Amino acid sequence: MSLPPGFLDELRTRTSISDVVGRKVMWDTRKSNQAKGDMWAPCPFHQEKTASFHVDDRKGYYYCFGCHAKGDALGFIKETENVSFMEAVEILAGEAGMQMPARDPKAKEKADRRTQLQEVMEAAVQFFRLQLKTTAASDARDYLAGRGLDDDAQDRFEIGFAPDAWQALWDHLTGKGVAEDLILAAGLAKPSNTGKRPYDTFRGRIMFPIRDVRGRAMAFGGRAMDPNDNAKYLNSPETELFDKGRSLYHHAPAREAAGKGHTLIVAEGYMDVIALNLGGFKAAVAPLGTAVTEHQLQMIWRIADEPIIALDGDTAGLRAAHRVIDLALPLLEAGKSLRFAVMPEGKDPDDVLRDGGRGAMKAVLKAAKPMVHLLWQRETEGKTFDSPERKAALDKALRDHIKRIADPSIRSHYGQEIKDLRWNLFRPAPRSKGGWIKPDAPQGSTKVSALAQGTTSPNAMREAVILASILKHPWVLADVLPELETLQFETPQHTQLLGFLLSYIGDADALMEATQAGFGADILTRLTTPPMVKIAPSVRRTDDRDLVRDCLRHEITQLTVAQSGQQALSEALDDFDDTADEGLTWRLSQLSKSREDADRGGGEEASDFTIADNGAKVDITEREALEKLTGQIDFTKSKRR
Repeated sequence: MSLPPGFLDELRTRTSISDVVGRKVMWDTRKSNQAKGDMWAPCPFHQEKTASFHVDDRKGYYYCFGCHAKGDALGFIKETENVSFMEAVEILAGEAGMQMPARDPKAKEKADRRTQLQEVMEAAVQFFRLQLKTTAASDARDYLAGRGLDDDAQDRFEIGFAPDAWQALWDHLTGKGVAEDLILAAGLAKPSNTGKRPYDTFRGRIMFPIRDVRGRAMAFGGRAMDPNDNAKYLNSPETELFDKGRSLYHHAPAREAAGKGHTLIVAEGYMDVIALNLGGFKAAVAPLGTAVTEHQLQMIWRIADEPIIALDGDTAGLRAAHRVIDLALPLLEAGKSLRFAVMPEGKDPDDVLRDGGRGAMKAVLKAAKPMVHLLWQRETEGKTFDSPERKAALDKALRDHIKRIADPSIRSHYGQEIKDLRWNLFRPAPRSKGGWIKPDAPQGSTKVSALAQGTTSPNAMREAVILASILKHPWVLADVLPELETLQFETPQHTQLLGFLLSYIGDADALMEATQAGFGADILTRLTTPPMVKIAPSVRRTDDRDLVRDCLRHEITQLTVAQSGQQALSEALDDFDDTADEGLTWRLSQLSKSREDADRGGGEEASDFTIADNGAKVDITEREALEKLTGQIDFTKSKRR
């Protein structure tokens, strides 16, 4: 919406910034000079004891000499109430008595009707609040007290009670002169199908007002007192004021609290939000009786970049989480994500707070999982992957989910995280003492096909070099542990052997004993069958520890580069049918070049090696030493002898 020329200037002229800021700060009377509009206070944007926050009422600006926050009255409202610019304009215009520009010729008529409906809703709020104090609401008050809501909490959240009568609210509002069509349009009553008077929408229920982002009443949520009622919770029908899928309970207070640094929590219902708020978690909201909608998710992300979805610890709670994941994946952007805090089994946030207090809830929220981990849990929990077909099905399901992410960078990071989780799932299981289960095949077996037959692919040969180097020089295992833990071998037997070797972390002597006892001898022979493995510097006998360590790290780096290039190339080819253009062609050429560089020993350490005439990779330092040595030999004397 565009504003007419001069509107903002007039708005700023009518507004005193000291009045706007004064609602949020306590002025330092010793330092301030109100007559000159020169005001000072502790800064509302950071914690401090001295008054370094300056407001110049004549110029209409504020500035903090501590955190350097600055702006005008509109900027101050935006920052302290966590609203958009246009919402700040609407707030300030309402306080200044200025009418916002009309959007269309009928805008004023619509605005007047909305104002009338909001007035009717406010009258209903007051009626329900008064009814909660009556004798008829004694059971409702007992219920609220049992949930930990005293009189102050009831007043703070404007909780009320709808009498169990057909026309209690209707008679009250019409008796005050409210037009019948407005009561019906506000969703507070329904027309009778039998020709009788309209009847109240809410009867015999505890009432929770639902307010919009500006704090105006637009609907109600009602909890039935009758345990046999078909609808435990009932919301207002959709009206000119209320769109259930575009509204959040406790929206305005939560947005303001999130703007002050509180973590935004998305709970399931009214009582959860109220319990969280009373427990000190001020930035809590809830969808209104349905699964989170796309519009609600966008509203939540406008409040906070990474809110926590707080779910009940039951099957329904997990199903709700899975629906949110499916909704959120295509909408993810850099910096916008979700975390999921699952309550203990059978409990909701209100239960956690009542049983364990604020500390228990903080612990649950601190343990909140990133969305990618909950996605992984959904696809793997309770399932067995004991065959290639089942593993392939898992890979396909995860690949299909990841492809729905529009942002290529996020999609790539999700793919890498899933890859890491997959590696942890399929690597050998830990022993009871914290190590790894010794695999059956490498323990002297002569039927380890991939090891016995030798390796063929470049990646498999690099895997063999890495494993043979460790078996030949067990002490090097601890030095390259961080690099090893990120690897994912393509050869199952290599993966199994690596898991066994990792079980000896911190105990090189034990690994040496296992190798000398016969475990490593046969396997080492099979690993070094290919000449390319046998001549690797880190596999040959040497006392140069630096050489072994550097060569092994080089092989690990090269394997990582090659695998990354293959994965990226595969993803690019998957997209070929839909996005074939010059950009994709360039992308494929770059990926192919990267793979070639990796296969030839390219990368940061390429200068340490060269390729001999027979295709073998030769350490440059060793080659230079050999050439120097041969240069010192007098071949003519050798021939004479």
